[in-house]
Amino acid sequence: MSVSYKYQTLPIEKVFRDPVHNYIHIDHQVILDLINSKEVQRLRRIKQLGTSSFTFHGAEHSRFSHSLGVYEITRRICNIFQQNYSIEKIGEDGWDDSQRLIALCAALLHDVGHGPYSHTFEHIFHTDHEEITVAIITSPETEVYQILNRVEAGFPEKVASIITKTYPNPQVVQMISSQIDADRMDYLLRDAYFTGTKYGTFDLTRILRVIRPYKNGIAFAMNGMHAVEDYIVSRYQMYVQVYFHPSSRGMEVVLEHLLNRAHDLFPKEAPMFQSNAQLLVPFFKENFSLNDYLRLDDGVLNTAFNLWTELNDSILSDLANRFLNRKPLKSCRFEPGTQGQLIDTMKQIVEKAGFNPEYYTALNSSYDLPYDFYQPKLEKHRTQIELQQNDGTLVELSQISHLVAALAGQEQGDHRFYFPKEMIDPRLQNDSDLFGETYRLFASHIYNGALI
Repeated sequence: MSVSYKYQTLPIEKVFRDPVHNYIHIDHQVILDLINSKEVQRLRRIKQLGTSSFTFHGAEHSRFSHSLGVYEITRRICNIFQQNYSIEKIGEDGWDDSQRLIALCAALLHDVGHGPYSHTFEHIFHTDHEEITVAIITSPETEVYQILNRVEAGFPEKVASIITKTYPNPQVVQMISSQIDADRMDYLLRDAYFTGTKYGTFDLTRILRVIRPYKNGIAFAMNGMHAVEDYIVSRYQMYVQVYFHPSSRGMEVVLEHLLNRAHDLFPKEAPMFQSNAQLLVPFFKENFSLNDYLRLDDGVLNTAFNLWTELNDSILSDLANRFLNRKPLKSCRFEPGTQGQLIDTMKQIVEKAGFNPEYYTALNSSYDLPYDFYQPKLEKHRTQIELQQNDGTLVELSQISHLVAALAGQEQGDHRFYFPKEMIDPRLQNDSDLFGETYRLFASHIYNGALI
């Protein structure tokens, strides 16, 4: 009698060597088939950290490796829950291991909808990686759907509901998406490893030791509070030191202006883009299919940028050169509102120096919360981190931890004004008296304390 596809296990466990988790273990045929699907394999060609690799040269890791890492952490959590906190052992607060496969599939596929340089690309072309993730999982045309649908009828839609946070089991949803979930735990450790930033590390082993299910989600043992605090601080440090790094954001600004310039030129130069950026044409037309989207990766964009370096449009070719050859826009911090007039003056000076301020200046703000405690007055808030006391009652993390309370609700980040490096670097400046005076005027605003 043949075993149904849902319960098929591999004759011999398959492992993937991983620098963060040592081994990633594959037991289910479904998981191996998903890994080998073309939609998941595409993630090998998309960098996890986008333009951060221009700042941290080791950050060449892919969304594929991150997806495997999230799967592995989820697998370990399922094992811990089944071994120590199953329904059979602790009752209704326990873990139902029939949820294992759907949790593993959602963990592996949670980022399958990301595109090249995803967040910048999304902003320009009005795409949403979570919506596309759901489309990939639920569209019969994809290999991912066909694999999931062999598990049982309706299984793809169940996996997709975890992504949209509508799945009825909160333990599974929080395992994949919460303030301390498999996704965040993997990307913090993985990004810290590949960027070489040690302060992004935390004690994953200890956190997995103290994690436990309860009826309405996931909690952590009270004696594991310091490990959770360590995780919160690590997240804070990674955002400040890596994710919001000014140079990485400077490259994002160049990329955004580059794609915007191409988008603006397309109506008048459609034949040119048909020949040197054919796969981007549906996005310039703002009429793309799921298949069009799945053909994109970092290499597609970089190839187009390479071709654009030789085009007659001086702005497009210059921005392409700046991006490919790592020439980020420089920046200075500013305070919105109080320095608005000064920013306008700076833009005018940049224009006088010969740069179109629409494509060579930008205001960029990056903010995130290291920990968002529960605020009932807000319509949207993140799932709070619960600590479980010895009597089984739950208490929200910031109510017990003075360290987390100090960080809770405090946004981190800054506002920056971006401009060409030529404006402050004498080695790059035009020798004419007019430009010389213009550059000196601009630099005086930067270095005399008008801007930070």
